[in-house]
Amino acid sequence: MAEIKIPAETRTEFGKGAARRIRRADQVPAVLYGHGSDPVHVTLPGHALMLALKNSNALLSIALGSTTHLAIPKQVQRDPLKGFIEHADLLIVKKGEKVTVDVPVHLEGEAAPGTLVVLENSSVSLEAEATAIPESLEVSVEGLEVGAQVLASDLTLPEGSTLVVDDDLLIVNVTAAPTAEEVEAELEEAEAEAGIERDESDDEAAEAAEGDDAEAPAEDADSES
Repeated sequence: MAEIKIPAETRTEFGKGAARRIRRADQVPAVLYGHGSDPVHVTLPGHALMLALKNSNALLSIALGSTTHLAIPKQVQRDPLKGFIEHADLLIVKKGEKVTVDVPVHLEGEAAPGTLVVLENSSVSLEAEATAIPESLEVSVEGLEVGAQVLASDLTLPEGSTLVVDDDLLIVNVTAAPTAEEVEAELEEAEAEAGIERDESDDEAAEAAEGDDAEAPAEDADSES
């Protein structure tokens, strides 16, 4: 992955009030740490950081004065409602150094008709060189039949990367697609558990009306007798 350059400024103000002022200026408070050095508190441009972190396991080149640090995001805090970045912890790395990261799994292709493809684990932990972290792991499900499975050991890893999970970790499971009746039954069960009552459908109302009409003559006959 190419390095994404981001300018930084040393942060000298701390606390909630300072953090709010930094965010109002479209900046993000962040911390650089690693390799036994003291944490470096910085501010980063909010928009540039947001764009950079759209790349999974982005490799950041943080320019701080005359010094440049290579870093990867370790922990990113976002506003739960608006989604903007509130704070970022960045791990300093060096070229050739290996780090453990979670890499997302992306599915490609179409399984056989009548199947349901279940992604059991959407990411996999790898040990990879800090400057060669893959953005994703591609898994083809093309033509897979019911009962097919993809395990961690089946993944194609980039050169220099190794798994940090068990080889038999289930990644993809291909099952039979549920029928419309099964989906309807599950929906009704879920609604019942949630205490949701369905409105009577037009078809159900028509059937009920037909039943009432069929019973009406018998009731009239009884009354005449």
